[in-house]
Amino acid sequence: MRDLDLTSLRLFAAVCETRNMARAGEQQHIVASAISKRLAQLEDTVGVTLFERRRRGVIPTAAGEILLEHARAMLAAADRVERDMADYGTGIKGQVRLLATVSCMAESLPDDIASFLQVAEHRDIRVTVEESLSRDLVRSLREGSAPLGICWDAADLEGFQTRPYRSDALAAIVHPEHPLASQPDCTFEQTLEFDHIGLPGQTAVHTMLARAAAIIGKPMAYRVVVSSFDASLRCVRAHLGLAIVPREVVEPIYASVGVRVIPLTDSWAQRRFAICMRDEASLSPAARLLVDYLEQKAAG
Repeated sequence: MRDLDLTSLRLFAAVCETRNMARAGEQQHIVASAISKRLAQLEDTVGVTLFERRRRGVIPTAAGEILLEHARAMLAAADRVERDMADYGTGIKGQVRLLATVSCMAESLPDDIASFLQVAEHRDIRVTVEESLSRDLVRSLREGSAPLGICWDAADLEGFQTRPYRSDALAAIVHPEHPLASQPDCTFEQTLEFDHIGLPGQTAVHTMLARAAAIIGKPMAYRVVVSSFDASLRCVRAHLGLAIVPREVVEPIYASVGVRVIPLTDSWAQRRFAICMRDEASLSPAARLLVDYLEQKAAG
């Protein structure tokens, strides 16, 4: 197979996403006939048919879907090379890209990274952090489009190398007039008697709670579903229901928000987070420094 051309791969990915050469051309600022010629050359290079032509556009074949996965990883890697080289041109001597779940970003990770960057030896390192759902984070690591991630250690981390990070504990957040507000703690089962404020179905917290409710054999009654912890607290304050969120997110501000924090006594409510990577030996020196620092910071 001859060398693959990144421009052709970028056009190929655009056509896969839009299912239409004309729309892909508008997106990539190139005429559809030029895209068609590029894709014909790409099919000749790989030796297989990549698209099925249909009346209203095109769809990738099974081989095209496989190539699309590789193309996305290659394009992401090329973009990282471009960013890294640009950073060296401006004097930055290392760059680390880190994916982290919503809980990590809402708790201690921003402060830990800030303190890492304040160390004199790290002044030439740039850390970029992207918030991600656990499943998307794991997929990005497997595809090689990101070198590092931090997520709940109950995620599908098979095949990854991991280091321990921090932990948190889930709690029921309730309005001061809620029936549970006077209790020092409660079980998750007790909360199922009341309306909940939920997070989207793709989040780790939602998945954990749905699994626990299924084991108990009682349904969860969601009155509101919101996209963030902040929004769930506003709904609790409005007396729309209770929310199950990490105590560490709420405790610094609960007094000012006007809610009560009721710890859950269930064993699974104690969560641990892990720093995960495909191969620690392949990490850049800057990334290894960050991993070591975060592990030590959490242990301390």
